[in-house]
Amino acid sequence: MDLHRKVRYGMVGGGPGSFIGKVHRMAANLDGLMELTAGAFSSDPRKSKKMGRELGIANERVYGSYQQMARREASLPEDERIDVVSVTVPNNLHYDVCKVFIEAGIHVICDKPMTNTIEEAEKLCRLVDEHDTIFALTHNYSGYPMVKEARALVENGKLGTLRKVVVEYPQGWLSGSVEDDDIWRLDPNVAGVSSAVADIGTHAEHLVRYITGATLKELFADIHTFGEGRELEDDASILVHYEDGLRGILYVSQVAIGEENALKIRLYGDEAALEWRQENPNYLRLKYPDKPEEIYKRGNDYLSDAASYNNRVPAGHPEGFIEAFANVYSNVAEVITARRSGDAPNELALDFPTVEDGARGVHFIHKAIESGKKAKWIAMDYNPPGSNAKNP
Repeated sequence: MDLHRKVRYGMVGGGPGSFIGKVHRMAANLDGLMELTAGAFSSDPRKSKKMGRELGIANERVYGSYQQMARREASLPEDERIDVVSVTVPNNLHYDVCKVFIEAGIHVICDKPMTNTIEEAEKLCRLVDEHDTIFALTHNYSGYPMVKEARALVENGKLGTLRKVVVEYPQGWLSGSVEDDDIWRLDPNVAGVSSAVADIGTHAEHLVRYITGATLKELFADIHTFGEGRELEDDASILVHYEDGLRGILYVSQVAIGEENALKIRLYGDEAALEWRQENPNYLRLKYPDKPEEIYKRGNDYLSDAASYNNRVPAGHPEGFIEAFANVYSNVAEVITARRSGDAPNELALDFPTVEDGARGVHFIHKAIESGKKAKWIAMDYNPPGSNAKNP
């Protein structure tokens, strides 16, 4: 068995015209640790074959369905089959696709939200445990080096006791007249119970959880749909209370005219505050009550080990969305390679969102929508079934 080969991955979804499928492939390819070997790129076998040819994949490794792909890949010798599958289909298929590949003994990298229901999310947690699977969720914003630096600063007590967090993710892509019937994120049969909260609110919630390590205690959500005739919300403002006293505001919108992907977090402690903006991701601002503001810059030697480990080029050369996405893929690839060789992985490579993060995100989505419908505070006490997803 070749212990030094690239990690072989397959893809389900990501066919012609898929934005997110292309992003996943760019991320997987960036560091040269992985190679795309198989795929079921569309539910239409002809489209899947066409995509496979365009990507240079052997015809016999391009499949007409994900079920066929899982069966066939699992039947191949260990040194030929894929190690991991990338799941880039719409939300309603996440559970079924992940389940099939986990049961086939193949690791999983899944787009978010992990599933459409809490029950499905918890089933995946149990399956990951049962089959000893490496499972990663592409909350890619946690892959930015300066987000990892923010986490390190909080862990080291730089901000003191945390008091307030304000996280926002406004977009404007649904602010005008659109053909809603053609947008699956607005279809409850595909997207589930939510549009804005599931699509971008879950990123904002995970960003706070990743940086602070705080556990949600309760929330109160104002959920609204501005687009006439839409069945799912396109705007949400949520008050959040965390354990240990941290309080916050989480605001997301898909109808904020002029906004693109303006994810931003401001975190206030009793000694200092920090601010990070996704659209200018190479800088992290630290603010104090009694001295000038500090700006931490990506790529410098004074940063934490985690920030440096997930950095590629010297300071002054911008890194962005694809590089952050690639950090999830590269870390997973390192853990898979370590497991295959029987070695312990680098602890820094274990830093990627897991199936437990996915279950917490799905729980957040459902409770936010419940709160919005009932106009009341909802308790958030939740512990998903235990997972060994980070176990090498």
